[in-house]
Amino acid sequence: MIKDIIKQVEELEKRMEDMAKTVEDLRANAPMIAQLDQERNTLLRECSDLSAADHVYLARHPKRPHIQDFIENLFTDFFEQKGDHLYKDDAAIYGGIARYKGMPVTVLGHRKGRNMEENLACNFGMPCPEGYRKALRLMEQAEKFQRPIITFIDTPGAYPGLEAEEHGQGEAIAQNLAAMSGFHVPIISIITGEGNSGGALAIGVANKILMLENAVFSVLSPEGFASILWKDASRHEEACDIMKLTAKDLRKAKVADHLIPEPLGGAQEDPERMYASLDIVLEKTLQELCALRPDELVEQRQEKYRNI
Repeated sequence: MIKDIIKQVEELEKRMEDMAKTVEDLRANAPMIAQLDQERNTLLRECSDLSAADHVYLARHPKRPHIQDFIENLFTDFFEQKGDHLYKDDAAIYGGIARYKGMPVTVLGHRKGRNMEENLACNFGMPCPEGYRKALRLMEQAEKFQRPIITFIDTPGAYPGLEAEEHGQGEAIAQNLAAMSGFHVPIISIITGEGNSGGALAIGVANKILMLENAVFSVLSPEGFASILWKDASRHEEACDIMKLTAKDLRKAKVADHLIPEPLGGAQEDPERMYASLDIVLEKTLQELCALRPDELVEQRQEKYRNI
């Protein structure tokens, strides 16, 4: 399974990093570093034929690029906007105004952390109603000022806790679905990791859906699927094959419009290369959508989801 390969790759990368801490170390250890790098590349070549469970593993990899990384590498002049103007700010949704190739856009998405402290701060990427209301506030502002909306999806799902339900989780998601279906500006959703349940769809009603090669998109997690269908969450790998949740499956089903290639072993192995691939598709997609009239954008979006 790819999990074992990636573990070996990371061990090799750690050894190479330790051997190159200074210029002197790099010179002294150059032959050994080259040998380890060759071993790393050999291991990564084994990642070319992945199972659905392998894609899920890579979609959840903690070193995978997060929304902050995408904004930093694809946009300029980002200005974060916080709060839902009703109750509080939810760190699980991150967004604001930015420029893409000089064009003002609204960009937002799910935020995960890279360690336990960061994950606790943003609730492991599971928004509460306040997060979705913040997203709606940003999108309504984009509609008012005619800015395209670009969303980044990476969530296990909306937070299902008691407090979230008390504050109207279902209603907040429903409001987003209704509003996004009628916006007159281009909407592009990019699934970068896992996109599960209504928690993903709440910012995913788009004219075009782009998916990274190892991203997944489904009605719920494989563990949840296995628990419901077989009363056994341990059968989640079997569920992955049945659910047809990979980018390739969803491109074939015409749910995803474009598949963005990733480096062997996942986006975390060469993020710069992945950003470049995404940038090309994003620019072309945005140009195509900006050429449509506002009523055509609404009609195209609604037709897409009726077909789905």
